[in-house]
Amino acid sequence: MMIKWIKDLFPICRSLTGAGTRKTLSYFEKINPELKRIKFKSGLKVFDWVIPLEWNIKDAFIMKNGKKIVDFKKNNLHVVGYSKPINKILEKKELIKKLYSEKKRPNAIPYVTSYYRKDWGFCITEKQKKILKKGKYKVFINSNFTKGNLDCSHALIKGKSKKEIFFSSYVCHPSMANNELSGPSLLNAIMLNLKKKYKKNHYSYRFFIGPETIGSISYLSRYKKILKKNVICGFNLSCVGDERHYSHIYSRNGNTIADESLSSAIFHFKNKKSYSFLDRGSDERQYCSPGIDLPLATFCKSKFGEFPEYHTSDDNLKLVTKKGLEQSLEVFNNIIDAFELGSVPLNRNFCEPNLGKRNLYPLISKKGSYLQTKIRLNLLAYADGKNNLFTISKKINTPLEKVIEEYKILLKENLLKRKYL
Repeated sequence: MMIKWIKDLFPICRSLTGAGTRKTLSYFEKINPELKRIKFKSGLKVFDWVIPLEWNIKDAFIMKNGKKIVDFKKNNLHVVGYSKPINKILEKKELIKKLYSEKKRPNAIPYVTSYYRKDWGFCITEKQKKILKKGKYKVFINSNFTKGNLDCSHALIKGKSKKEIFFSSYVCHPSMANNELSGPSLLNAIMLNLKKKYKKNHYSYRFFIGPETIGSISYLSRYKKILKKNVICGFNLSCVGDERHYSHIYSRNGNTIADESLSSAIFHFKNKKSYSFLDRGSDERQYCSPGIDLPLATFCKSKFGEFPEYHTSDDNLKLVTKKGLEQSLEVFNNIIDAFELGSVPLNRNFCEPNLGKRNLYPLISKKGSYLQTKIRLNLLAYADGKNNLFTISKKINTPLEKVIEEYKILLKENLLKRKYL
């Protein structure tokens, strides 16, 4: 499912604005029709920012002796994002100044942009750059800037409660798989699973997809009041498709329900990594900023900026895997299950209940028999109506998924009462 979406969307050239971004959003809107388009016009002031002109590109290349040595149509990373039109003949020494390459990954094309300054350039491999010969080169970029829109998509799946759990991701990069397409693909999979599993969900769920930074800023400029009022937990999804790590970037204050839930969902993995807000780099910068302060944490597999393929053509379809994406989906399926079950359990009994008569405790007492029901008893011990399932999971050193399993059993036996935040 998710891997197919990524393969379908990978060839599209995306940017902050333009046809590629609209095409990508339309693709996801067909998967989840609840997603509706919202637009912000070029020139609109959003807090301290201004929506840029819409940028579209048809073609670009570098040619020598009638042969294209760099071709945008073969890889859309070859052009610096938001490059202005150019049609010139340049000597090598002039051309070199407008070429970008990555020395640490000599066979990869880097991703470079110039969103807010009119400029142009090409991106090539370091290996290719080193073998360029002296002489004249034709450089050509067929792009245009027009008054248009910055496009985003959002949806609200209403529940019994107006309290919202918020999921956000971005589309604004060209052909990169993990950094660009894994996040919105996971968001759509979460949305599909939510609708399938919970026909009458307790909480409301909000979903947003837009260009990174300027998109979240624009969304907040329009929906700040309702988000601040209703969102009790939020997640920014970025780089979620590889199999190397589980990464949690904490909110600015580091103590939100989002932080609690995410840390409990991944604490038992050996390959987990935690980062403070000082290591931020995606839309958590906006959602957690002073005056906004949404209770939101960021989830990655390998964190943006820290995996070697990041922002290069090596971030391709080999890096993102079906298993990696499904691992990420499982994290949020467990978190949603915990919320929807009533995430603050309350023990209905004074002292330990008699589990034996309910076939929930071994009736033959022998060495080791207690260990079989330890999770069950520990959950009951901390179910005081104050601790939520995420806190309990970490207190009793048990994966959230197993705590949820025991919670369902104890609810069925009427030993616990469910409470909602």
